[in-house]
Amino acid sequence: MKLFGTDGVRGKAGAFLDVFTVMKLAQAAGIHFRKHSTTNKILVGKDTRRSGYMIENALVSGLTSVGYDVVQIGPMPTPAIAFLTESMRCDAGIMISASHNPFEDNGIKFFDNHGNKLGVEDEEAIEKIFFDDEQLKESQETGKKIGSSKRIDDVIGRYIVIIKSMFPKDLTLKSLRIVLDCANGAAYKVAPTILEELGADVITINNKPNGFNINDNCGAMHPENVAKMVKEYRADIGLALDGDADRLVVVDEKGEIVDGDKLLGAIAVYLKGEKLLKGDSIVATVMSNKALEDYLQNHKIKLLRSNVGDKYVLEQLKENSLNFGGEQSGHIIYTDAAKTGDGVASALLVLAMILRSKKKASEALNCFELYPQILHNMKVNEKVPLEKIAGLEELLKPIREKGIRDLIRYSGTENKIRLLLEGKNSKEVDKSMDLLIEFFKKAL
Repeated sequence: MKLFGTDGVRGKAGAFLDVFTVMKLAQAAGIHFRKHSTTNKILVGKDTRRSGYMIENALVSGLTSVGYDVVQIGPMPTPAIAFLTESMRCDAGIMISASHNPFEDNGIKFFDNHGNKLGVEDEEAIEKIFFDDEQLKESQETGKKIGSSKRIDDVIGRYIVIIKSMFPKDLTLKSLRIVLDCANGAAYKVAPTILEELGADVITINNKPNGFNINDNCGAMHPENVAKMVKEYRADIGLALDGDADRLVVVDEKGEIVDGDKLLGAIAVYLKGEKLLKGDSIVATVMSNKALEDYLQNHKIKLLRSNVGDKYVLEQLKENSLNFGGEQSGHIIYTDAAKTGDGVASALLVLAMILRSKKKASEALNCFELYPQILHNMKVNEKVPLEKIAGLEELLKPIREKGIRDLIRYSGTENKIRLLLEGKNSKEVDKSMDLLIEFFKKAL
């Protein structure tokens, strides 16, 4: 059994992620982090899912059993955990969240002492310990060596201060009316507070979590709600976060959802203009539209591509000493502001860019036209390796000969296959996608 996917360990709470699995995982992680321990503290935060209580307690039990002291801070955005882990001098940080998934799911994300997501080598090391029952048993402490836990409720202020400090001192949000969708998730307190303290007129929706309504027809997965409210309240912009607030979707003043690639392109050009873009390059994933690449090239900005997943974007950023990148889905990473994707910090970056441009959101953010692209997700019973699916290469060859770019991959967190086709001729792209869908219905 493989534990780690593209973004930590994720699955149905109480089934794949049951108490015993979580406790063992905590013990394994504790043993791994103890090798380079300096403070013997691990930070634990969570989003607003009901199952967070169960998983949090299991994590605390596992970590304290191998001698770690645990600091619990309650519901906070994922990027806040990354920041606070380093700020509070902890050996590691753990976020309990399944991001944009429904409330039935949950997940566990790990950060090192610098607030960085763990690399593959660290994940493999934890996984190896997880399956070593003898090492787990030998590592359990007794007597005074058993760890402790305490809850701290005032850390929200630290995160608010650091995020606000990233907004240009010479700007204010007083001229803007903003519709904000908190997805009934981890940023339901933080995000409205930050925007209001910077002067915005904020209309906040979906900020009343009950344990079951996180991401439920709201947030970044359903930006149409914000779009409707923007038009209704004649707002200047709409912002939609996901459950753990590491993702942002923007809606302009016309109620139009801004494509993620356009957002990346607009911010990249803005950062270059402000002389803040390192290496005059950014990182996006293989999913990003080629029109983004061409637009950036026109502004003498290079686009590097990574595998899908914000951790792979981060890896490329580090390898190339760059500071900006992201995904179509709304994960925007600006490492000068946060160690990982931060929806609230990204929102402030977008708002600063719009204010500097002295344009409306629709003008500032819709800076190029996308090439026709179709993304289709299909549920599958089994993730059969693509190279073992008979007839797939034969099907793709004539599609590629038409100049259509394809990307076919399995989801790292769900039993789904993701099909992407892109080309300048929309009719050919449509026809080719129909062929692919029919093929995979039979093959999987």
